[in-house]
Order: sequence, then C-alpha cells, then structure tokens
Amino acid sequence: MSIQADARRITAPEIRARKGGDPIVSLTSYHAHTAQLLDRHVDVILVGDSLGMVMHGLETTVPVTVEMMIVHGRAVVRGTKRALITVDLPFGSYEASPVEAFHTAVRVLKETGAGAVKLEGGVRMAETVRFLVDRGIPVMGHVGLTPQAINTLGSFKARGRDEAEARMIIEDGRAIAEAGAFAIVVEAVAEPVARQITQEVAPPTIGIGGSPACDGQILVLEDMLGLGARVPKFVKKYAELGPAIEEAVGRYAEEVRARTFPGPEHTYAPKAPKAP
Repeated sequence: MSIQADARRITAPEIRARKGGDPIVSLTSYHAHTAQLLDRHVDVILVGDSLGMVMHGLETTVPVTVEMMIVHGRAVVRGTKRALITVDLPFGSYEASPVEAFHTAVRVLKETGAGAVKLEGGVRMAETVRFLVDRGIPVMGHVGLTPQAINTLGSFKARGRDEAEARMIIEDGRAIAEAGAFAIVVEAVAEPVARQITQEVAPPTIGIGGSPACDGQILVLEDMLGLGARVPKFVKKYAELGPAIEEAVGRYAEEVRARTFPGPEHTYAPKAPKAP
C-alpha cells in the first residue's frame, strides 16, 4: 500500500492548464533555505542559470555548467514540497542536437528530482522541444531576451522594439508553443509583443519584463529583495535587504571588536558538580 504525502507537488500539466486562469507566481531560487521560504507562496521555482551571476560572481550565464545546475537544483528540491521545480539547461549542453538535449535533460531530472527543464530559443529550438516532450520531458520555453546568447546579442537591452524583431519573437513564441512547451518565459520585450504572444499561444506565458497580460510573472529573487545594487528596469524591489544585511554585519563586527559579543547569555556555564 502506498502512503500519500500530505503535500503534493504542482506538475507541469497543472501549470499548462492555468492558461487564462489565476496568474502563475514564479521566482528563482538556488539553495534550500530560500526555496523553503518561497515554497508556500509560489507555483514555480526556477533554478535559473542566473545563479552563475548571483551566486558565483560571473559576468554572464555562459560559463555555467550542468554540474552547477545539478548541485543547486538538488538543494532547491530538498527545501521544497509543493512548487514545481524547473531547472535551466545551461549554455552548450543542449544546442548541438535534440539527442544531446535529451541526455542533458534526463541527467538533470534524475540527479535533482526536479519536475521540468527550461531552455532558451524559439524557432531554432522547436525541434528539440518537440523531441524532449515526445520522450516524456516537460519543457519550459524562453523567448525574447535570451541571456545565453549575450555574445551574439551584444547587450542585455530589451528586444522586439522594432517591427522586424517583434515579428521574429512572436514567431519564436508560436514555434515553441506548437512544439509542446508547457509554459513560455517571455523576457525583456516590448509590452505589445508579450501581450500578442500571450493571446496567440496555447501554453501560459510567464513574463519578466514582458506584460501584465502574461499568464504569470517571474523575477530573480535577489533582485526583488534588494540584494543587488543594479537591477533591470522591469524589477520592482519588494524589500531593501542589502543595506539591512550590511548594517547587521557592521554591528556584529563592532561588537566582536569591542568584546561585547558574545555576552553571558550567549555562552555556556559548566555543569554543577554532582552531589557525593
């Protein structure tokens, strides 16, 4: 007899069924502690390759490896019970062929316990998305600004602000939708572009610098918590934890140097001797 867990994870088909319904809430997370804090509030936690920049101090996401994604993905899965955990396939691990993408995705899902993978690209990646979906791998798409292509894009500026590029991004969204993606991240594009993609595709769209018309929204957790000095235009800071953390560390350092910490309440007394 099987024992059902009290909390059941959200699945990729359930997210797909949210098209046009209650907005999908999503944030990134890279370790167990923050994932545990997010789990009760969000529907999807993305273990994004942005961890290369946020956690490892890299300038771009390009150097991120599969091994890095697996380490962080495992931690997030351990820290959660409810949210759908989706893990980015990093640059260079899936583009060469659908077969390469399949092997990478299988490894990521097996070694992390995540419920889905995400990959970047539109028309050029549609065949790969279809190949994975046909073989039982839930895929989240990603169109618009695709950070893994920064070396060819040249900058992180918004996309689709002229007519030609807008048409291309809309075609990318259609192609990924038709290939079977269960959801599509639409990043840093002109608002009418994100709105049109949302209206035209069957799976839900998740905006990040897209449109309030998208079926959901995602932000990098550290950005919305105010842990970074510079954030993109599309980020709303819901807290300013960076200055608060620095202030706390400064007070700690002062007390250590003044020998006022630890105080008697933070130390242990010896055990009283036993009576003879």
